[in-house]
Amino acid sequence: MPQTPPPEDPPADRPESGPLPARLRDLLQDLARRRACVTYLELATLAEVPAPHRIHTLTLALEALIREDAAAGRPLLAALAVSRGANGVPGRGFFQLLRELGLYRGEDSGAEAAACHAAELERVWRHWEKPAD
Repeated sequence: MPQTPPPEDPPADRPESGPLPARLRDLLQDLARRRACVTYLELATLAEVPAPHRIHTLTLALEALIREDAAAGRPLLAALAVSRGANGVPGRGFFQLLRELGLYRGEDSGAEAAACHAAELERVWRHWEKPAD
């Protein structure tokens, strides 16, 4: 039976492994200290995500942050990034990834998703209101 080779690490120029996640983390930490949210487009502009496919590139990097924060048991900074027209909540992919990581069991939209997001925002804001060490 042929063996499957181990997965390769993503190249350094991929959004989820290059400098973008660190830049996003810095921006989102600043927003968290101010108890603010930001739309995907605004965040892409602040982070200077180049065209084309700015939002797709941004969401890949946000997913990497979610995975890192979840693995470390930290509040999810990516919860501060929201869709422009979705009543101030993240897109469906946010909730799908949370479900994949075992952090959420509800639907991708609706009252349950909004409640999950609101609770995560409170976790983020409580965590980042503490003075930095």
